Amino acid sequence: MNAFLTLQRLRAMLAALLLLALLPRMAPAAVPNKDAVPAYAEEQTILQTEKDVREPGWGTAASGKVHIDRHFLGQYGSSEGNVILQRGGNTWRTLRNGPIATVSGVLLLVVPLLILGFYLTAGPARLAEPESGRSVTRFSSWERTVHWATAISFLVLAFTGLVILFGKKLLLPWMGAEVFSWIAIISKYLHNFVGPLFILCSVLMFFTFLDRNFFNRRDWQWVKAGGGLASHKHVPAGFFNAGEKLWFWGGVTLLGLVMSISGLILDFVTFGQTRFVLQMANFLHLGGATLYMLAAMGHIYMGTLGDPHAYRAMRYGSVDETWAREHHEYWLAERKDTQG
Repeated sequence: MNAFLTLQRLRAMLAALLLLALLPRMAPAAVPNKDAVPAYAEEQTILQTEKDVREPGWGTAASGKVHIDRHFLGQYGSSEGNVILQRGGNTWRTLRNGPIATVSGVLLLVVPLLILGFYLTAGPARLAEPESGRSVTRFSSWERTVHWATAISFLVLAFTGLVILFGKKLLLPWMGAEVFSWIAIISKYLHNFVGPLFILCSVLMFFTFLDRNFFNRRDWQWVKAGGGLASHKHVPAGFFNAGEKLWFWGGVTLLGLVMSISGLILDFVTFGQTRFVLQMANFLHLGGATLYMLAAMGHIYMGTLGDPHAYRAMRYGSVDETWAREHHEYWLAERKDTQG
């Protein structure tokens, strides 16, 4: 009888110990305050995915990436076709839609206002003497074709790029999802297809106008006088003045290269670019595009409202001799010497 009671006691003790061991696993895990941790859902998804794929033949998530076997997704040509999650994507999205978009938007609003203020204060360029009535050829038909092809492709890219960057916040609320979706799709495809055309036009423009855009000591006089933009003082220059040369090298060449290279990386994603490379290219593309548009605003102003004769030169190819003498005196003198 005593042996039987002892056996019963041992069984009860073992059952109690087993229950104590299982209780932690049966109790629900403590869940942090989701409102206090905005990234809770994303982190839980990443952790759960990491747990699910920790098997032989699967990658690890130690670097912030969760992989699957290349046989599933690697066939599509991307070096990261096997990456499901990448934590850096959230950082990229936050920066792109936050500080970068804000700074870009502010600059694109402020600079036109500054240009308008300058125009109302200084007014357009004025000739010191009446027009002579004698025309001087300034640009050939080829030069004007290259210029306008580059300008038009740039304007298409600028407009569609602004829709892509700001459309969701500025257009969608009052336009509605259905209409905006069509505008967004059209903008996307126009941007992707016109981009390579803009690169080709930029290359043609570079070689077409290269020989007339090298700096010389006379350009420094133009810079010191501010080009006479505010004072309307006569400042002699060659075929292109220092301001136009700065636009050529800083805008068309340098920013054009930044936008072209980063744009090609983003446009053709099947050449092994990692997501990190694509994100960095996107940052460079947005920054380069913003600076290019700001510089282009100054260039467009000086070629239209700021100096209507300059627009006439690129529109029709010729200018009045008085304008040529007051704005590009060195070029006019060299041209006359060449003609004998």
